[in-house]
Amino acid sequence: MKLHELEKNIGATHTKKRVGRGPGSGLGKTSGRGQKGQKARSGGSINPVFEGGQLPLYRRIPKRGFSNAKFKTVYAVINVEDLNVFEDGTVVTPALLKETGLVKKQLDGIKVLGNGKLEKKLTIQASKFSASALEKIKEAGSKAEVI
Repeated sequence: MKLHELEKNIGATHTKKRVGRGPGSGLGKTSGRGQKGQKARSGGSINPVFEGGQLPLYRRIPKRGFSNAKFKTVYAVINVEDLNVFEDGTVVTPALLKETGLVKKQLDGIKVLGNGKLEKKLTIQASKFSASALEKIKEAGSKAEVI
């Protein structure tokens, strides 16, 4: 058997529906869309939540509860391994992190996470530290200061 002799199994492929092509296809004239109306037009699709002008369900149901999401604190995160770019004895401040491009925005503060390994002796100033980050900072002989 050669590559050009291979054929797909019977029933594996189907002929494409040729919509609007004469009497033989069974989908001539209106192409199976019926007569007139929004769904017969091109681009005429209706939003699945649209209820024909009736007040939609999501507006009929009373709104309950309170979400504090608007006021949550969002920290800019940085991993311990990213701090290896600094020289030994450097005091790493949020301003220095922003200046070097390790953090784009300070947001509500900077949180140091414990991914990777710290190989330099630094003094790191940040708003928060994860438990694993504190452990790795202490291991490397560095200092962590909460500001």
